[in-house]
Amino acid sequence: MNGLTFIALIALAIAVAIAYRIGVVRGERSARRPMSWPAERPAERPAERASEQAAAHAAVAFPASASGAMPAAFGPAGSQCAELAEERHRLYARLADALAETARYRQVVIDVEHNAPPPLLGAPGAPDDLKLIVGVGPALERMLFQLGITNYRQIARWSERDIDEIDARLAEFPGRIRRDAWVTQARALHQSKYGERP
Repeated sequence: MNGLTFIALIALAIAVAIAYRIGVVRGERSARRPMSWPAERPAERPAERASEQAAAHAAVAFPASASGAMPAAFGPAGSQCAELAEERHRLYARLADALAETARYRQVVIDVEHNAPPPLLGAPGAPDDLKLIVGVGPALERMLFQLGITNYRQIARWSERDIDEIDARLAEFPGRIRRDAWVTQARALHQSKYGERP
């Protein structure tokens, strides 16, 4: 064993000891910190669950007097703690709003997927596979089918006004039509599939 290997082994042992000590300290801190998570997480109400979690986290903030200010015994540090507690409360409220919004979008996609009839591809007069357009997934394809848009030719002929109208109807996916250039893609797909210009 040469000197370099020996030094590397000592450095590794020191790093393991430091990591262990950091883990012990973090464990002690988390054991002292009270956590109040809901006992049950109902799957049917994700928005309420998110707001309950945010409220539970906000309740763990620093102790405050009835007026909402820190006790005078804390001095200048008390005002900083109060500001941090308020900021934490605001951040958890924003997190709850974001989780509720995400849950709402997820529910919209699930509803669309469950209510839309599956397309019959390959039959004469059957709709085109709109998922070949980059940016159109199964959920968007079903939403377009519900709006009566079933083939590349319809999309390829959209004017700016049509794009605005369809974009307004696809409120969960704003700006997707222009951002992914659906019209250009639909023209190319129609040309390659049917051998003619839309």
